[in-house]
Amino acid sequence: MTRTSDKTLWHALDTSEAVRTLKTDVDAGLSSAEAAERLKTYGPNALPESPPTPFWKRLVGQLKGFVVLILLVAAVISTVVYFIEPEPLGWLDSVIIIAIVVLNSFVGALQDSRAEKALQSLKKMAAPEAQVLRDGQRVSVRARELVPGDVVLLEAGTMVPADLRLLVAAQMRVDESSLTGESVPVEKNADAHLAKETGIADRINSAFLGTTVVYGRGRGVVIGTGADTQLGEIAEMIEEEQEETPLQRKLEEFGKILGTVILIVCAIVFALEIVRDPNLYILREQGLAAYFRTGAGDLIRFFMVAVSLAVAAVPEGLPAIVTMCLALGTREMLKRHALVRRLPSVETLGSATVICTDKTGTLTQNQMTVTSVWAERTMYGVTGQGYDPAGGYTRSDVPVQVEGHPVLERALWAGLLCNDAELRQEGATHRVIGDPTEGALVVAAAKGGMGKSDLERSPRISEIPFDSDRKRMTTFHTTDGARIPAAGAKVLAVVKGAPDVVLSLCARMEGAGGPAALDVATRNEVQKANDTMASQGLRVLAVAYRPLSEMPHEVTPEAVEHDLVLLGLLGMQDPPRPEVKDAITKARAAGLRTIMITGDHVATAEAIAAQIGLMRPGSRVVSGAEMDKMAEGQLAREIEHIDVFARVSPHHKVEIVEALRSNGEVVAMTGDGVNDAPALKRADIGVAMGIAGTDVAKNTADMVLTDDNYASIVAAVEQGRVIYSNIRKTVYYLLSCNFAEVAIIFGAILIGWPAPLTAIQLLWLNLLTDGAPALALGLEKGEPGIMSRRPRSPRERIINKEMAIGILYQAGALTVAVLGVYALGIYTQGALHDDAMTIAFTTLVLAELFRAYTARSEHVPLARIGVFSNRAMQWAVLASLALLMLVLYVPGLQQAFDTKTLSVGMWAYIAPLMLVPALVVEVRKYILQWRGRAKTA
Repeated sequence: MTRTSDKTLWHALDTSEAVRTLKTDVDAGLSSAEAAERLKTYGPNALPESPPTPFWKRLVGQLKGFVVLILLVAAVISTVVYFIEPEPLGWLDSVIIIAIVVLNSFVGALQDSRAEKALQSLKKMAAPEAQVLRDGQRVSVRARELVPGDVVLLEAGTMVPADLRLLVAAQMRVDESSLTGESVPVEKNADAHLAKETGIADRINSAFLGTTVVYGRGRGVVIGTGADTQLGEIAEMIEEEQEETPLQRKLEEFGKILGTVILIVCAIVFALEIVRDPNLYILREQGLAAYFRTGAGDLIRFFMVAVSLAVAAVPEGLPAIVTMCLALGTREMLKRHALVRRLPSVETLGSATVICTDKTGTLTQNQMTVTSVWAERTMYGVTGQGYDPAGGYTRSDVPVQVEGHPVLERALWAGLLCNDAELRQEGATHRVIGDPTEGALVVAAAKGGMGKSDLERSPRISEIPFDSDRKRMTTFHTTDGARIPAAGAKVLAVVKGAPDVVLSLCARMEGAGGPAALDVATRNEVQKANDTMASQGLRVLAVAYRPLSEMPHEVTPEAVEHDLVLLGLLGMQDPPRPEVKDAITKARAAGLRTIMITGDHVATAEAIAAQIGLMRPGSRVVSGAEMDKMAEGQLAREIEHIDVFARVSPHHKVEIVEALRSNGEVVAMTGDGVNDAPALKRADIGVAMGIAGTDVAKNTADMVLTDDNYASIVAAVEQGRVIYSNIRKTVYYLLSCNFAEVAIIFGAILIGWPAPLTAIQLLWLNLLTDGAPALALGLEKGEPGIMSRRPRSPRERIINKEMAIGILYQAGALTVAVLGVYALGIYTQGALHDDAMTIAFTTLVLAELFRAYTARSEHVPLARIGVFSNRAMQWAVLASLALLMLVLYVPGLQQAFDTKTLSVGMWAYIAPLMLVPALVVEVRKYILQWRGRAKTA
C-alpha cells in the first residue's frame, strides 16, 4: 500500500486508481477487521497532543500563592529561631505549618489532575463523528477512528474529518478558509484531472481535514489522517486554555483588594504589638541589635500574630471551591442532557430571559409521520405510528389500496426518490438514517409497497440539494422503471419542497387522465388543501416532477425548476414532546420567555404553539416575509408581542437575536444547521443540537443538548441558577467566617488581650472546618422557589449590598460570641491563657459549623429547607466535629494546636454562645420575610 504521506500524488490520480491503491471498495468501504488493522498501523486520526502536566509540576504550582509563601517564610523564620534559642516543641509550629501547606498543595494538585481528566472525558463525549461505509453498511464512527481507505459520506454542515480524495461531489462547496485563507467556498469536482504540482487551494477533487461542507453532498476516500494531513503538516499544537469565568475574575479582583487591606492591617497589628512590648525600652536605649538579642522570640511571636491575621483574612480555598462548584454543576447539567462547552455560559444561563428555540426535534419528538396525503383532489389518511412501516391508506376512513390510485402512488414514489434518508430495521424497531422529514416520506412510501427496489430501478443521476433559501430539493432519475408515465423523456426531474414555493413553479397538475393545466381555481383548491392540513398542525411538503428529453448541461435551479407537474401534498406531524408543555409553563414562571423559530408554514407553527401552550394572550405569529418588509428598528419595537416566527431563513435568526439583545434581553438561541452558526455566536448562549446538529453548530455553541430537547434547556437554566446560587452561598459563608476571624484577632489586640487564636488553629479552621462545609454548600440541590424568581442581571455583583450587610451581621455575631466566651473563660473561670484560647477556638469551630447550615439559603429559613436535606453537609459537619475532638483530646495534637482538655464548666459557656451566629441569621431571614410581606400587603 502506498504511504498516505505521499499526499502530493492523490489529487493527480483518478478516482478508480486512488481506490485501487488504497485497496478499498467504493460501495462497501472497508471491513471492520481491515479498519482495525489499519488503525494499528496508522494510529488514531488526531493531531499530536502535548503530554499531560506531571503531578510534581502541579504540586509546585500550588506553592506559588501569596499566602502560601507568607506561611512558608513564617515557618522558615520560626525554624531558624528554634535553632538559635531551642525550646521544648519549639519546632512543632514550623513542621505543622509546612505539613498543612504541603497537604493543601497535594489536594489542590490532585483536584487539578481530576479536573483535567474530567475535561478529557467531556472532550471525548463532544468529539466529532463521521458517517462512513463499513462492511457495506452506513455507520457512524468517531472521527479519530478513521483510517486511510475509509469511505466517508459528506453533507452540508459537516466538518471534513480527514484528508479525502473525493469520489462523488454533488453540487458540493467547501469552506476552506481555515486552511487556505480563501473566504469564498470552493466548488468541488470529483472527476477533475489535476497536475501533480497543483496547489492545495486549487485541488478541487480533494477535501481536507478541518474544512466545512457548506452546500451539497459528497463521498470521499480517506488519504491521510491525524498528523499525516495537510492541517497536521502546518498546524502547531494549540493548547486550549481553560477559560476564566466572569465570576472568577470578579473574585480575583476582590482578592487583590482584600490582600492590600490585609497587608495594611497586618502591619498595624505588628506595629501595635511592638509598641506594647515591655522590652521596647531596650530598642530606644541600646539599639536594634540588643533589642533583637533580648526579644527575638517576642518578635517572632508578633510576626506570627500578623501572619495569623493574614491567614484568617484570606479564604485560601475559595478559588478552588468556586471552580469545583462550577465543575460539579456542569457534571449535573450533563446528567440533564446539557453538555457545557464553555464555563462562562454556566453563569450566563442564570441570567437568561429569552429562549429562542427551533420547533422540529426540540419542541417536538423528531419522529415525523405522514398522516395525510392530498392527491387528485382527494384527501387520504395514513395509519401507523412513527418509523414503523406497518400501516396503510384510507379515504373517508375506508381502507384503500395504493395500486388502485395511481396519482397517490406517484406522489409517494416521488417522495421516496427525492430523498436522502434510509429506513433501517434494528431488531424489532426501525430507525431512520438521515433527515426525519425525509424519513417520514420513506416510511409513507413503504406503507404503499415501495422501497429499495424502486430506487434501484430508477437510479439517481444528479441532484440540486435542498437549502434553506430555496426551500426545495431536486433529483434527476432515469425513466426506466419509473412509476410516472413520461413518454419521450429520458430523464425525470423530481422536486419536493415547501408547498407555496413548489406550487409557484408548477404549470400543470397530475390527474387520472394525465397532467392538466393549473388554472386559478385549481391553484386556490391546492392552497386551501394546504391551509387545511397546516391548520391541523401538519408540516406539508409538495411533490412535483418535470420530464426532460435529456440531462441538462447546467444543473441549476434556474434551468430546471420551472414548468413542473404537481403530484400532490404530503402532510406529516411531528408530535410535541410530552414534557414540553410543563417545561414552558415552568420557564414562564421563572421569567423566561419562549419564542418558537421555525421554517414551517405560519398555520403549522401557530397550531403547534397553541398546542403546547407557548402562545401568550395577545401575542402573534410573524413570517420571514413580514420581517423582510419591516423598517429598521421595527422588529425590536414589536418583538415583545411576537411569540412565533415562521417561514424564516437562518439570517432571520440573527436579526431576531439582535432585536432581543437591543432590548436588554439575555438570549439563548438553539440551532442545528451550518447556517445557524452566526446566530448561535451572536446569542448570549448558543445551544446546539447534539443529535441533529451539524459539527459547525456544535463547535460554535456554548452548550450542546445531548437529547435535542427543549425541556433540557429549561433544566440547564435551572441548574445554572442553582450553581450561581450555591457559589454565592459559598462566598457568603467563607467571607463571613474569615472576616469574623480577622475581627476576633484585631479586636483582642485592640482591647489589649493576647491573640485568642494561633496561626495553626486558623489554618485548621480555614482548610478543614470551613472548607468541607463550603464544598457541601456547592452540592445544594436548589432552594425552594429558585425557578419562580426573575432572572438575575448579568451586571449584578456577586458581593452585592445585601450580601455585604449579611457578612457584617455574621462577622459581628461570630466576633461577639468568640470574644465573649474568651472573656468569660478568663474572668469568670479564672482560666489560663491556653484554656481561654481553647474555649475561643472550640466556640468558633462549632459556631461556624452551625452557621454552615444557615448558609444553605440566603432567604429561606432552615426549618423550611430541612436540616438534613443535604447529606453532604451532614458528612462534612460530622467529619469536622470528629477532627475537632481529636485536636481537643488527643495529647500529641493538643500540643501541636495549643489546646487543653475542656472542663464541664467551660462547655457550659461554649454551648449557648456557639448557637448565637446561626440564630442571628435565622431571625434576620424571618424579619426580611415579614418586611417583604408587609410591603406587598
